[in-house]
Amino acid sequence: MRNLIDRHLWCLAVVVTALCSCSKSEPHATDFYYWKSEFKIGNTEREIFETLNSNKLYVRLFDVDKEGAKPNPKGIINSFSPDLLDTEYIPVVFITNRVFSGLSMEENQQLAKDVWSLTSNIISKNNQIQFNEIQIDCDWTSSTKESFFTFLRTLKTVSEKEVTSTLRLHQVKYKETTGIPPVDKVYLMAYATSNPIEDSELNSILDRGLLEDYLQSINEYPLKFDIALPLYSWGVVSNHLGNKKLINGVSHEHLERKEYRKLGSSTYEVLEDVFLRGIWLNKGFLIKVETITPELLKDTRAYLNKKVKEPYNIVYYHLDSLFTQRFAIDDLK
Repeated sequence: MRNLIDRHLWCLAVVVTALCSCSKSEPHATDFYYWKSEFKIGNTEREIFETLNSNKLYVRLFDVDKEGAKPNPKGIINSFSPDLLDTEYIPVVFITNRVFSGLSMEENQQLAKDVWSLTSNIISKNNQIQFNEIQIDCDWTSSTKESFFTFLRTLKTVSEKEVTSTLRLHQVKYKETTGIPPVDKVYLMAYATSNPIEDSELNSILDRGLLEDYLQSINEYPLKFDIALPLYSWGVVSNHLGNKKLINGVSHEHLERKEYRKLGSSTYEVLEDVFLRGIWLNKGFLIKVETITPELLKDTRAYLNKKVKEPYNIVYYHLDSLFTQRFAIDDLK
């Protein structure tokens, strides 16, 4: 009888241990994007980067957009100081989807060469930092996928680097029509779940219900991926005619002043003409604040831990004390 009891206790211990190990979430390495036109890393940014033991900083070097019929670079980071952080720098280039609309094969190949040339020139002016990867951020669609994918193949050939790309939520859900990019790896943007300009009570930066809908088949995606999560906020401003625009970086704290009146949990009315983060607003304008709270971030990470079967790293968007100050270190681990 004693042996039988001992055997049952041992089995119970094994089951409990297994259940505990299943419920315990695995830690994910955490890195950051840097998305400003001027490269400045302050003490606050450095401290959070180092405390989280981050190893990579994904730096947007420039954008490419179409002016007339010709693609042109914009918002170029002409210089940055790589010694500000002891890390691996990954260059990122944002290209608008319309660039790839109507692009001839010759123009496509030239674009890849030009992107690589400007990227390597910027890098060479900054202490010749070593890098093995270049990331392309583009919200391609079914109509531009062939042009974009051709660009990616050419870029890999001319750069002789690992080429990666971002992956929007709709490109996961509708992968049969938007296609699978010919890259070494993708970075899933687990945010921008809806259009901020549309009238909606949802948080357009990140809504958990919409995220789950987009990612129903994420485990079937055929490429290796890491996951980008948002830390940013903005204000959606409506004028008297109902026209809307975004003001980046707006939070509730900015509107806790006599010039604004709170109408709801996230909406405010402008009571007198005022500048908000350098933008002139008139009396009567309405502002909807959309932000990422520590609670929403925690909830999203818990969902991803449960949903995603393969290991992944997290890349936060982005390294800016304006946003990171809202989070404790434990919120980001």
